[in-house]
Parts: sequence; structure tokens; C-alpha cells
Amino acid sequence: MSEKTYLKIDNVVKKFGEFVALNDVSMSVNEGEFVCFLGPSGCGKTTLLRAVAGLDIQTTGSINQAGQDISALPPSERDFGIVFQSYALFPNMTIRKNIAYGLENRKMPKPEIEKRVDELLDTIGLPDQGNKYPAQLSGGQQQRVALARAIATNPGLLLLDEPLSALDARVRTHLRHEIKSLQQKLGVTTIMVTHDQEEALTMADRIVVMNHGVIEQIGTPMEIYRHPTTAFVADFIGTMNFMQGEMIDDHTVNVGGCKLVLKEDTDFKVSDKVQVAIRPEDIVAIEDGKHDDNGMHVTIKHLEFLGSFFRAELTGGPLGDNTIEADFSINLSRRIELAVGNEIEVRLPKNHLRLFPVEG
Repeated sequence: MSEKTYLKIDNVVKKFGEFVALNDVSMSVNEGEFVCFLGPSGCGKTTLLRAVAGLDIQTTGSINQAGQDISALPPSERDFGIVFQSYALFPNMTIRKNIAYGLENRKMPKPEIEKRVDELLDTIGLPDQGNKYPAQLSGGQQQRVALARAIATNPGLLLLDEPLSALDARVRTHLRHEIKSLQQKLGVTTIMVTHDQEEALTMADRIVVMNHGVIEQIGTPMEIYRHPTTAFVADFIGTMNFMQGEMIDDHTVNVGGCKLVLKEDTDFKVSDKVQVAIRPEDIVAIEDGKHDDNGMHVTIKHLEFLGSFFRAELTGGPLGDNTIEADFSINLSRRIELAVGNEIEVRLPKNHLRLFPVEG
């Protein structure tokens, strides 16, 4: 994957009447990169994809692809392949004909079309299914055909609009891996819209988290997960505990009478109200009774066995009636008794504490 910018979106606004679906969105995608637009329903991710495709032209702002301003071009003059959630295959055409559709429109010689269709059927692992009709294939197979049709013309950009959301969980996991491998093999610049965080975390080189028509954060899956820059991103990606706190000084926060030391000084001022956030897997059980920074005495309110670990709901102590979740390994449960009603000591490591302003 190169660092050369392939797609540039500048100050894009999209209005539907009074409703602002995209509010001054700017970002770029590098050549060969796999980028996911991630966010809840109605956040603007599909609208942004459709603006790139020319299916919903933006109200203001510009879009450049491979150095060319495509802002006002109709979809037919843009260089992309697209795959929708609904497969959108032609039911009355064979699989071969579906894949060949774009090539025939380009008036490619027949022998070349046949050769390309054979190659693509091999690539998607359906070499013997060419003469069947879409209805004779499973959902996962149909989506592979839709993918083959989208890449048949070697487009510069591949757009995927929730391509896996209509499939069941096992097929989805398998196809996730296949699509990512195929994208890497082809080196095609790809944008995928999804509301599924696991899909984004496993497939994307970079994730664009959107909310209410704006970009909240852009980063690698690891950056988005480990270093969310807003409370929305922290809450939307993975599981995050939030506790109400008040700043004692620029590197200490008070949570229910318990002093928590932070890794580094913050921009918050003394007495500022803040949200203190930590992921369940980052909370550590203290086994040796030694008190160091950020220890708190809590009670196990609820325990859920999740195979490789227990998820414990903790309450009491500085938390009062509030609860936080902590993930404890099976090994730990063998060493200390994890049971509802038991009191335990936990530590909230300063490296893993994040602070956000109180919203509203």
C-alpha cells in the first residue's frame, strides 16, 4: 500500500432539504488502501459513499480521484466498481453473464471476455458455477459473484456498501477474510461502509468513524480502539466503562472518593467534571493485597462466563450504586474465588485510563 493519495474529499456538504446529512467532511484515501466508513444508522456513511460514486451528488465541496476532479461527473463516467448489501444480480442472467455485464458494455472482444470471466470465477472460488442462475446459489456465493462483477473491469476504486450485512454470522466471518485477501491481491483502493465494528476492526487499514454527518476520528483499528479521541468513539467501538469524576489536579482525578492517578497531565482544570473511561480487559485484579496506585475495593454484582474469560459486573466502594465491567481470565478464577457477592481489590492502571469532557 502506497502513501500516494488516490481519493481526496474536500469540505463535502450534502443536504436533503433542511436535513444536513454530511457536514463539511474532508479526508483522503491512499492508493491501495482499505478504508471503512463506520458508524450508527443515519450517521452519513452511505451518503458519503454515494457522493463518491456520483449516485447522490454533494451539495457543496469537491471530490478528486486519481488527480481528476470528479465532483460533477455522472456515475457512468467515474472509475469504480460497487457491491451492494442486496447483491443486485440480474436474476434472469447466468453467473457468467452477470460477471461479463460490464465487459460487454465496454465492447470488449468476446474471447477476452470469456477469458476474464473464467479468471474471475476461479478467483472467487466458483469455477464450475458459471452456467447457474443467481437463485441457485447461496447468499455468500451470490455476494462473491457481485464482487467479481464489480472488479471485472479493473476499476481504480472498489465501493462496498454493507456487503456482508445480509449474510449469517459464519458466512460473514469467512467472506470478511476472503474480501480482504482479494483486495490485497488486487491492490485495489477500497472503501467499505459498515455499522459492524468487528468487521471494520478486522478488515480496514484505516477506519473513519462517523456520527451525525461529521467525522469523529480517523485512524488504524488499533488507534481507534486503544486511543479514542471522543467519548462517542470510545463508546461505539468495543466495550467501555464510564465513571463520573472530578479533577483534583492536572494528573489526578477523584472518582467517588478514590484518587486515580493519570499517566500524563491533562488539559482539564481543577474541579472540572470529567468522564473517566477504561476498557473491561484493562482492569486488573489485585491478588497479593498490595495497594499501589489506582486500587479500589469493589463487590462482584454479577458474573458472566464467556468461554475464555469471565465478565464481572463490579459495584460498591468508590463506585457507589454504579457498575463497571471487568474481564478476568479463567486462570485468575482458579487463583482467586470469583463469585457473586465476593469483595475483591482491583486496579485501574493509569496507562489505560482516558478522560473525556462531560457532555451536555
